[in-house]
Amino acid sequence: MRTGLSVSSRLLGQVGIVVGFIDSLFGDNVIDRGLIETHWSDLLRTAISISEGRLSSVTLLRRLGNNSRKNRLYRAFRELGRVIRTITLLRFLADAQLREQITAITNKAEAFHGFSAWLRFGGEAIGRNDPDYQEKIIKFNELLANCVIYSNACDITAAANALASDGHPIDTDDLATISPYITHTIRRFGDWVLDLAPPETIPMTRLDLQPRTLFPASPA
Repeated sequence: MRTGLSVSSRLLGQVGIVVGFIDSLFGDNVIDRGLIETHWSDLLRTAISISEGRLSSVTLLRRLGNNSRKNRLYRAFRELGRVIRTITLLRFLADAQLREQITAITNKAEAFHGFSAWLRFGGEAIGRNDPDYQEKIIKFNELLANCVIYSNACDITAAANALASDGHPIDTDDLATISPYITHTIRRFGDWVLDLAPPETIPMTRLDLQPRTLFPASPA
């Protein structure tokens, strides 16, 4: 516990140093460091409760959403969030490698969100204003998206292995550009059948671009 408090104290000190340097750039619209310091222990307790599973994010959002403008814990979280966003923006402006990394990750995330939204053919909006129901819909949608991605990846792997076994050269750089977010082979509308029986054959999930090199043929 002492180690955690020591780390949190150093972090709070860094927050004060970083924000203090740029206060003059924002005039009166500066971070309320006093509010963060006053409720720092409350912020830590809330974070620990969430990480240990004693407090769900849904419950926290409900509590903070209840007359949030007068909720001092909400205001403290808001000020801390502004600090974190400010530090992130400063790092983003100063570090070209970080910008490239964030752009690449953002593109991957947006591609996945677009693919999962395409699979959610029942409608873009979730009809019920119930956090538990909304979380269930999102999880089911992501589960479906991951199942389809896995199926597409198996198809890509099988096609690449078949080409390699026929003697066609496979460029790994070209192969790396193939996305598993393939939609033209999927029929969204129709009968969806849940088959829990194991497949008759085990799907090939490994690439064998040089036949019998990675996976030697079994002896006769």
